[in-house]
Amino acid sequence: MADNLYDALRESHERQRSLCRKLLRSPPRSARRIELFTELRIELAAHAAAEERYLYAPILLHDAGLDSSRHALHEHHQIDEIIEDMQVVGKAGAGWMAKARKLSEKVHHHLREEEKKFFQVSGKLLSDRQKSVLAGQYRRDYARMLETLRGQ
Repeated sequence: MADNLYDALRESHERQRSLCRKLLRSPPRSARRIELFTELRIELAAHAAAEERYLYAPILLHDAGLDSSRHALHEHHQIDEIIEDMQVVGKAGAGWMAKARKLSEKVHHHLREEEKKFFQVSGKLLSDRQKSVLAGQYRRDYARMLETLRGQ
């Protein structure tokens, strides 16, 4: 069977959920906490960039996809802002963990909404062929973005 865009996206979604859980359980003042935050930050950024290019952009071309695409893009922006805020605050204190919880909640909300609503809307707008082609494009861009972001 051909690769499917939604399977590719769900793989990254599962990594995001796992990294959020691990980050919230990480010990304060530990190298592990910083590693997990960095890994999550890179995962979210690579996923968002590729997803916006190969899922949201094609759906924005359809009238029926405008509202849901705009909403999803807005949530990506909110996640980016939380991460940006977390990068300037010390990673040991309660304030930082409160932000980490807020990030985890926002990520989980976004993924749930995307999988339950956005995938259904977009699934009706894309052909099976498009889903397969977009899956390959998403996977290539996601891998390229991971490599780029890890090198920074």
